Amino acid sequence: MPTSPSAPPRSGGIFDYDRKSHRLTEVNATLENPAVWNEPQRAQELGREKRSLEQVVATIDHLTTNLADNAELFEMVKDEGDVDSLQQIEADAAKLQETVEGLEFRRMFSNPSDPLNCFVDIQSGAGGTEAQDWAQMLLRQYLRYCERKGFKAEVMEETEGDVAGIKSATIKVEGEYAFGLLRTETGVHRLVRKSPFGAGLRQTSFASLFVYPEVDDSIEIDINPADVRTDTFRASGAGGQHINKTDSAVRLTHIPTGIVVQCQNDRSQHRNRDEAWQMLRSRLFEHEMRKQKEAQQKLEDSKTDVGWGHQIRSYVLDQSRIKDLRTNYEVSATQKVLDGDLDGFIAESLKQGL
Repeated sequence: MPTSPSAPPRSGGIFDYDRKSHRLTEVNATLENPAVWNEPQRAQELGREKRSLEQVVATIDHLTTNLADNAELFEMVKDEGDVDSLQQIEADAAKLQETVEGLEFRRMFSNPSDPLNCFVDIQSGAGGTEAQDWAQMLLRQYLRYCERKGFKAEVMEETEGDVAGIKSATIKVEGEYAFGLLRTETGVHRLVRKSPFGAGLRQTSFASLFVYPEVDDSIEIDINPADVRTDTFRASGAGGQHINKTDSAVRLTHIPTGIVVQCQNDRSQHRNRDEAWQMLRSRLFEHEMRKQKEAQQKLEDSKTDVGWGHQIRSYVLDQSRIKDLRTNYEVSATQKVLDGDLDGFIAESLKQGL
């Protein structure tokens, strides 16, 4: 029977409870001042900081209180043979252990951009129709993952394949630590399976994922409009919300870097243009952060290589095996993964600091 002789002190430590609690008091006081709302940008930043602080402070308060209550109850019943109470204490301890593990997991988000929303670009690679079908399977997989996590996911752009599947797609993901959870998925994903298009022959296909954070107005991104070429075109898609009869889709090309973004989600060209500019700002921010990281860590360029040769995960469906090539984490429940169960892969990647 696991027991806790006393509740832990709520000071210092790896979660820096005292500092976060003090800062939370300061932030709450600032947000209670009506004048702060005259600066919406600052108010938004404080709101995000408040939510982040509350997650740690409230969780540690919950742990401390429950550990103390269970320790007290254990002292009362341990000599009485009250099996029901002892079993309840054990069940509560297991729940508290899960909470502690959740806190430990949160500590792995060391990237300053981890709390932000993000964009996920999916691009079919070598393999023709097979690869385009694989890209569509990945699109479904990540949409299902977002659904599991309670994230809001919106397909901003989707380009149909020549015969089946998609050539590319971009998802905007909104949710707590969306970028932090998804950033390690950047790279090339390899699929091996018996082809549904070619008499059951075994085929290998590739598709790439690129995940980058959504930057808000508090981050300065200087873009010279003269460096950006704007193209409009008619949106393509299978129908529904992705079909348009006018040139409402917008493509932006940043000439100095070659970065291209496009949005065709809305019937309004104006809204698509605004969304595309937001995506471009985010891509340029991520591009600059990546350049700085590569300059600082030249000996670890492989960690930032997102070229076609950098395979991060192999999906071998006819052998019921999906393996992450960076962490060696492997599962056999392939359908669960394709249905969005990516928590194991993401957790292992974060643990290894990828």
